[in-house]
Amino acid sequence: MQELDDIALLREYVERGSEEAFAVLVARHVNKVYSIALRHTRNPHWAEEITQAVFVILARKSRDLGQGVILSGWLCRTARLAAVTLIRGEIRRARREQEACMQNQSHDTEPEIWPQIAPLLDAAMAGLKEKDHHALVLRFYDHKSMKEIGLALGASEDAAKMRVNRAVESLRLFFAKQGVVVPGAVLMAAISANSVQAAPAALAQTAVVVALSKGTVASASTLTLIKGALKIMAWSKAKTGIAITLAVAATTAIVIVQHQPQVKSATDFPKSTWTTSAPATALSASSTLTTVFLHASRGDGEKLLADLSPEMREKFQRQFEKQIRAQGITLAQLISQMGSHWSSGVNGYQIVSQEGDGDQVTLHVQPTGKNRQQTFTMKKIDGAWKVHDYRDE
Repeated sequence: MQELDDIALLREYVERGSEEAFAVLVARHVNKVYSIALRHTRNPHWAEEITQAVFVILARKSRDLGQGVILSGWLCRTARLAAVTLIRGEIRRARREQEACMQNQSHDTEPEIWPQIAPLLDAAMAGLKEKDHHALVLRFYDHKSMKEIGLALGASEDAAKMRVNRAVESLRLFFAKQGVVVPGAVLMAAISANSVQAAPAALAQTAVVVALSKGTVASASTLTLIKGALKIMAWSKAKTGIAITLAVAATTAIVIVQHQPQVKSATDFPKSTWTTSAPATALSASSTLTTVFLHASRGDGEKLLADLSPEMREKFQRQFEKQIRAQGITLAQLISQMGSHWSSGVNGYQIVSQEGDGDQVTLHVQPTGKNRQQTFTMKKIDGAWKVHDYRDE
């Protein structure tokens, strides 16, 4: 088939049902999708399942994608959503069955900085504005020139260069906040050289077959993953519409009540307020939770363990014993992985309600970026509040 751009290939598939065009799209983007899935899960089998799911979703939603879609960027975001969906399901299954199969892969030939930024890269990319995200995908995942990026985004070459540089700086600041300090030039080189790995040879062909069947020949676990990812995508789209409606309403309200002083709710805890500066014995149960969120966002397993009551630590040790042995890691390292995945995309939280008093309090919490509330039971031990129980609602 003559070399066509992504939109032309997508049109061929949508309008003429061209399986050849779809196969070219899969072959063109499979490495990138697989690499994102592998970074999230560190499990090649799960990464392959996620990759298949992403291309099934592409086949199902191909008619809904507009002419201006940057397919590389869309696929990267869909891959991340599918990976997060799978990981959440596996963590819930591990809690129920005390069994998991997550395996870490080590890459001895990686540059020294890459292992530090790889676990954080997709969360950092997800936090960028859409055009900034797409610009970096085109530049470092697809290795497009600044001129090509400008054409794709409807901008000049100079504007594309400014957008890429600004987005790289946003990534650099994100990593610095997570304790990974790296110059922009080194960051660009590391992402460009390592962000996309070769997918297994047969994966592209398998993904084409599964996707063109619209998932009818997919495994039960892949179908569950597809369903979960589509729900998240629909919810994300709905939230955008709701946010626009609320913004218009809020603008009108501001005109009416702009003379009234603005009072911030004491139950809101944006990320800027998360701190570990106060001694644990001086904090309330709700304030202690900010340190827990902070340690989770930094993937600091040792400090997260210290945030738990002795009973909670013992419970986790028993619950994840098989997983710890299978991976050859410590409980702190496992908690670090779980904390990083759980807090990905969370920029704050709100305490919806609080129950109890004295030395034990239950907090019902709604984190930003999460569909469900979480419940934390806090217990005061030797004058300091600790997490005594946790569950999804």
